[in-house]
Amino acid sequence: MSAKHASETPAGKTKKFGKGERHIPHHSQTAKKYYPAEDEVKAKKVRKTIHPAKPRAALQPGTILILLAGRFRGKRVVLLKHLPQGILLVTGPFKVNGVPLRRVNARYVIATSAKVDLKGIDSKTVEKVGGEGYFAREKKEETKGEETFFKQGEKPEKKPVASARASDQKAVDKALLSNIKSEPHLLEYLRSSFSLRKGDRPHEMKW
Repeated sequence: MSAKHASETPAGKTKKFGKGERHIPHHSQTAKKYYPAEDEVKAKKVRKTIHPAKPRAALQPGTILILLAGRFRGKRVVLLKHLPQGILLVTGPFKVNGVPLRRVNARYVIATSAKVDLKGIDSKTVEKVGGEGYFAREKKEETKGEETFFKQGEKPEKKPVASARASDQKAVDKALLSNIKSEPHLLEYLRSSFSLRKGDRPHEMKW
């Protein structure tokens, strides 16, 4: 123990009891008489280092993917860009199969050998859509009282599509549609849905 540390700690008292001596520590060093009824919550230290996600070699921009989960599972979409944490930015296009600009997890897609030329696509719009906060949900104003009570059981109102998102969708799909139409049978391929039937062997299929 260093001299500096020894000087900071308060010294106790030494009392004599008959022939012997007893060291009584300072009151600040004695054990507590009372303890909290509940355990104090302490934040756990995260020791794992977050590594950047490595995309698969088959997941290149322009590749046609098959969605395996979510609302549009079975649909074929076009990969536009890689986003952080293994997320992909894809589009149907919307006029072809109804899939809008959306983010999907790279784990739940199958990369096919078919590709679409991304030449002529508005790169600024793609960067804007891929930015943080674009897909963030708007905070609802909580209404309490009679209105919420009487609205129970009613069908929720459909959210109107924002005009900014609709214009971004058109800007991205405009050049993409012209490139798709130039390739034979590619439009019909994107419109068709993927599904497995009895007797199909996915491990033997060529994507």
